Amino acid sequence: MILLMGCEGNYVSSIPDYPVFLDIDLRLAPYNTTLKNNNNSYVLFEKPRMGKELTDRIGYGGVIVYTNFEGEYCAFDLACPHEALSSVKVKPNGLGQLVCDSCSSVYDISFGVGHPVEGPSKEGLKRYKTMLQGDLLRVTN
Repeated sequence: MILLMGCEGNYVSSIPDYPVFLDIDLRLAPYNTTLKNNNNSYVLFEKPRMGKELTDRIGYGGVIVYTNFEGEYCAFDLACPHEALSSVKVKPNGLGQLVCDSCSSVYDISFGVGHPVEGPSKEGLKRYKTMLQGDLLRVTN
C-alpha cells in the first residue's frame, strides 16, 4: 500500500475552523481529466456534491483542490483570509494563483503554499490536508 500526504502544516488562520471532508475518486470524471496527472489543474467545491450531501464537508468558504507544478495535491479554503468572510472567495486565474476581487490580494498556490504575493493580505490561505491512497484522494482538516 502506498500512502502519500502533501501540502499540510501547522499555522493559525483568520478563517474559522469548519469541517472539511472530501473523498475524491480520481478514476471518475471530472477528476480523471482535471486533477489526475495534470499539473496546475484544479476543481472547486463550493457546495456538497450531488449524492454526497451527507458526507461532503467544504470548510468555511468552499475548497479548491489543486495539482501544483510539482504534481502534488493541495487543498485550500476559498475564503480570502484578509476579508475573513465566507462570502468573499478567491478565484483561480489560471497562473497558479488565486485572486480576491474584494481586496485584490493574490495568493500563489503553484507550489502548494498559498502565500500572498500581491495586495494587502499578510496571511496565507487556509490549507487542508491531502492524502492519496491508490486512486482515492482524501481532503480533511
